[in-house]
Amino acid sequence: MTAKPAIDNPFGDLVGLDIEQMDETGSIIAVMLAEKHLNPHRVAHGAVAYALADTGMGAALYPHLDASESCATIEVKISYLQAVNNGKLTASTQLLRRGSRVAFLESVIKSESGIVATATGSYSIFARRK
Repeated sequence: MTAKPAIDNPFGDLVGLDIEQMDETGSIIAVMLAEKHLNPHRVAHGAVAYALADTGMGAALYPHLDASESCATIEVKISYLQAVNNGKLTASTQLLRRGSRVAFLESVIKSESGIVATATGSYSIFARRK
């Protein structure tokens, strides 16, 4: 088994995201749902699935960037399919297309009971600031 990638991700740490995989084949990002992830209806807040997708997309794109490049989210479209209130959520993300300035990615967020959400996103690719 390969070592987990070391990435400085303060927001991910705040939410409790765990980068399980990040390589040329894509990424897997997970979170174990806790009380802090629930909305007033006692199910996972939609922002949890969104954070998994957005973080997963960045993580799936990073291995395809040159050392001189960086990326940022342009947009993410997410469709919520099932409510969950406990257990582990996992986002599996793949790069569908990488152009010279824009990349397009897809995430599937699952729980033990099935698909919770799907998302697609576009990311800007630009020169890393010094």
